[in-house]
Amino acid sequence: MICEFLGANWYAVVATLGLAALAVIHIVYAFILTAQNRKARGNNRYEVSTTVNAGKVEWYSENMLVLGIIILIGLLVHLQNFWYNMMFAELAGTYTAIDPADGFAWIKETFSHWPLVILYLVWFAAIWFHLAHGFWSAMQTLGISGKIWQKRWNCIGLIYVSLLMLGFAVVVLAFAFGCAPSLC
Repeated sequence: MICEFLGANWYAVVATLGLAALAVIHIVYAFILTAQNRKARGNNRYEVSTTVNAGKVEWYSENMLVLGIIILIGLLVHLQNFWYNMMFAELAGTYTAIDPADGFAWIKETFSHWPLVILYLVWFAAIWFHLAHGFWSAMQTLGISGKIWQKRWNCIGLIYVSLLMLGFAVVVLAFAFGCAPSLC
């Protein structure tokens, strides 16, 4: 029903273009910020402080580029499996055996292939790490964290991101194991 409502209507196309623009801006800004940080720090990638966690840097903080590449690959696969087969097909008038507006059928078809199921789950894990870091980092960038709130934002972010990615993973696994019709 939602797929039929959105389809290739002007507001869905505008929203898609807006999301694409924001994604490109995010990636470009991440590279600019990384270059500025490396230039400012020289050979020292992370400052060592005298706090309790001195020298401790989370794995995902050090590997944002790797996670970003995994996320980009997953996004491209996702766009091919859904956007291209649904919105683009409707805009271009290229119809296949499955109606572009039948989102349920596209999800069922996509997650009947185990390599795609595994790829999506790896993608979700990469997104989890990326957002877990990004949530508290955004609060720090906005200046609404401190010694007390930093830990709270980290906890809130972990709970939120975990529930979000778990929800997506449940959908993928439900379709993969053929028990999705009970969700509708």
